[in-house]
Amino acid sequence: MKQFNYTIKDEVGIHARPAGLLVKEVKKFGSKVTVDKDGKTADGTKLMAIMGLGVKCGNTVMVTVEGTDEDAACEALKTFFEANL
Repeated sequence: MKQFNYTIKDEVGIHARPAGLLVKEVKKFGSKVTVDKDGKTADGTKLMAIMGLGVKCGNTVMVTVEGTDEDAACEALKTFFEANL
């Protein structure tokens, strides 16, 4: 299992467009990905669940990756968050 924390820098937080891109990125991998914020957890493949977390600019999320390709998935998701959020 791999985990990393990321503080959102996008001024509108995780809204529809980046949430959709995040789901597409997660689906490239076989590992299970979850996004946690303040005790609420969302499956990385569920657009509405991710948006339902209500992540705003300045919030910190914890991303957990677990599975056979977790190393590659974790690195790709770190890069994705830095580039898009």
